[in-house]
Amino acid sequence: MTAVETPAVPGGAAPVPRGGRGRWVAVVVFVVLAAAPLFLAPFAVSTLSRILVFALFAVSLDLLVGVTGLPSLGHAAYFGSGAYAAGWVSINVTAEFPVPLLVGAGVGAVAAALTGWITARTAGVFFLMLTLAIGEIVSQIANSWEEVTGGANGLTGIPAVQVGGQSLTNLGFAHWYILVVFTLGFGLVWLVARSPFGAALRGIRDNEPRMRALGYPTALYKYAVFVIAGGVAGVAGSLLVAQSRLVSVADVGFLISALMLLAVVIGGAGSLWGAVLGAALVVLVRDALSPTLDGHGPLVLGVVFVLVVYLLPRGAAGLRPRRRA
Repeated sequence: MTAVETPAVPGGAAPVPRGGRGRWVAVVVFVVLAAAPLFLAPFAVSTLSRILVFALFAVSLDLLVGVTGLPSLGHAAYFGSGAYAAGWVSINVTAEFPVPLLVGAGVGAVAAALTGWITARTAGVFFLMLTLAIGEIVSQIANSWEEVTGGANGLTGIPAVQVGGQSLTNLGFAHWYILVVFTLGFGLVWLVARSPFGAALRGIRDNEPRMRALGYPTALYKYAVFVIAGGVAGVAGSLLVAQSRLVSVADVGFLISALMLLAVVIGGAGSLWGAVLGAALVVLVRDALSPTLDGHGPLVLGVVFVLVVYLLPRGAAGLRPRRRA
């Protein structure tokens, strides 16, 4: 019986397993993020935690925009709903993990389920306008339902999340909590995008009529991914509560949805790690650099968006070299 020889790699190097390099990069990034509170100043740690919060939000939006081809301008409705729910249950019931996290995820998913049965039957500009309308409705509800949301003043006095009876008031402990939940949420979305279900979603994005002709219930698939994305956005909302301990009407408004859509486009629609980079850029410019730019942060983001559209049609993900066969 003849042994099967492994093809030699030019230069005598051993073949690198597919995806192995990416996993090592992910491990290194996780270690660096975990070590950040040991070396960075409190403001930098808080900013890094905020980046992780909005990065998970952007990843959930990319599941709609990049993977399924459903651009949304109202995704902050589910992010804000999850944040309000997590904040309210922390004040009135318990702040013990995992209750606020599960409540935020559940409310985000339920809100998406209640509105998704309408939006999932549309596509293109109709989907875009419906999500915009839903976002504005939720924003108005948050502004007027003062008994629950605090109205224009926001939901304040939220206690720090507790793990094992210990309140995570320390910025470093809160950062580690947010990092772990972000990693789990990112992993969930990655698994969905890489599954056969995700392959069907990409087929819907590329040619929905053909997918229907092949027998796929495309409306049901879009409804399912809409609910999943809403649930992950609700998780990100609960992380916002853990990071800032404050929820305002702005967190469910159009501006947040537009900024996260901008982050997805800058990072490269369809690339989950690209959405993380885009969210990091948006948060850094808006929250960290805007005071030094005399409040011209939105102008800088607009210029970056125009440059990306013209110079990098595939976003930051387009800079990644493609593997050779």
